[in-house]
Amino acid sequence: MMNSSRYLFIFNPAADKGRAASKVAWLNALLSGREDSAMVTTTHIGHAEDIARSTILKKKCLISCGGDGTLHEVINAVAGKGVTVGILPVGSANDFIRNLNPDNRSHPGISHLFDSKSKKVDLGSVSFGSAGHRYFINSLGIGFTGRVAKTVQSVPWLKGELSYVYALFRVLAGYSAVKMNIKITLEDSFLELHEDVFAFSVSNGKIEGGKFKIAPHAELSDGLLDVCILRAISKHEIFRYVLKFLNGTHINDSKVLYCKAKTVELTLAKPDTMHLDGEVYDDVQGKIDISVVPQGLSVLYDHHVSG
Repeated sequence: MMNSSRYLFIFNPAADKGRAASKVAWLNALLSGREDSAMVTTTHIGHAEDIARSTILKKKCLISCGGDGTLHEVINAVAGKGVTVGILPVGSANDFIRNLNPDNRSHPGISHLFDSKSKKVDLGSVSFGSAGHRYFINSLGIGFTGRVAKTVQSVPWLKGELSYVYALFRVLAGYSAVKMNIKITLEDSFLELHEDVFAFSVSNGKIEGGKFKIAPHAELSDGLLDVCILRAISKHEIFRYVLKFLNGTHINDSKVLYCKAKTVELTLAKPDTMHLDGEVYDDVQGKIDISVVPQGLSVLYDHHVSG
């Protein structure tokens, strides 16, 4: 069935900190009798990427069933390979689909996926370390947000936005701004910064961490990435900025640099934590090259909601 099916659902039962496992039977029942569809369940970290890579020659439509981490694995397998990716959100934050379908209309089943159209969206490309290269579809964070993402993964007893609030307080307790050398290629000029940075993010989508509008002007297909840099602030000031990030009003603050970029070159003097779509990469150091891949991926979207 899997070899002849058009739609392959890659289901991660570990999504939503293991709570997604309860939906395996539900999806199996919905797919029962559909000759055009099949489901594979992942068993370990990286498995979704392996499954997706094995289907490239067959040009199936892959449905990522999990959260942003599962989607991150799938896109890193098929970026630029002519494979269309759909999303069935059963994870915790599900940030990217909030950007893709901004009206956030929920669907009780999966029938809408078979009625969806496809559109091209940009990707972010990141090179780091001696041989590291990954894509991101929603966001990248280094320093504060990277450490928050790592802490979120370490608290399985909390879910959704509560886990981000807990992680924010825990990281903040021992955090100080990070020295960064940053070179940004804008649409028609260049910008350089050499200073302490409290939070550094590069986004393709508007939303991160469930409700934080880190990049309120981001567009998925504009051929540019949105850079948001919160310069060094004192710890007690962060709570004022949390409210601004929730509302997207931080971009007017004098301590925030917000711009659209083609490329970003970042150099870290000391190892730090980076997240890509919420997936954590530890001990990242030295030069990190970030660039946009215009229309790098074809995705299914609900054309009844977003145009």
